[in-house]
Amino acid sequence: MSLTLVVGSKNLSSWSLRGWLAMQLTGAEFEEILIPLDQPDTAKRIREHSPSGKVPLLECEDGAIWDSLAIAEYLAERFPEAHMWPRGETARALARSVCAEMHSGFTALRTHMPMNLQRHRALDEVPTEVEADIARIVEIWTLCRQGFGQDGPFLFGHASIADAFYAPIATRFRSYQVELPALAKAYVDTIYQWSLFQPWLNAGLAERT
Repeated sequence: MSLTLVVGSKNLSSWSLRGWLAMQLTGAEFEEILIPLDQPDTAKRIREHSPSGKVPLLECEDGAIWDSLAIAEYLAERFPEAHMWPRGETARALARSVCAEMHSGFTALRTHMPMNLQRHRALDEVPTEVEADIARIVEIWTLCRQGFGQDGPFLFGHASIADAFYAPIATRFRSYQVELPALAKAYVDTIYQWSLFQPWLNAGLAERT
């Protein structure tokens, strides 16, 4: 079983973090190729692995899988014993729904609050459309936690693909010092205390580019 995950800079690459956390959820061993972003040769180096020109990308025995959601779905099927999606049809459907919304939405927040683990400063002014994205994310977290989070501190109790997809949002909220209601703030704390996330966090804080 040979798996290699190609990721971008750990300080900056939110999509890479999603794929990397999904890989960690499997408990399987894998090799990692890290390509620093925003360098003169970044695009060339990524193209050597990824037909889309983007990271993350998972290299497996049968070829390449790109896009973080496709990677997560592949890993969930390959490692069913890891229970990467929540148990129960309703919980799984909701988890897939919120992951898909994350995957395709929140453009304003992505634009004005790009992931930067090393940042610790609020925006001088938060655009109205970013406030709307933040409110919607808090609504999602509240729905998941109140409906399915009774058995643990993650969105669906135990850690799942949904947490892998929203972990980069948690980092943005902390990096940009976003004021949050108690439930959302507690969830951000949960992500930062997550043993699977901490190695990525420490590496990202140590990066110098």
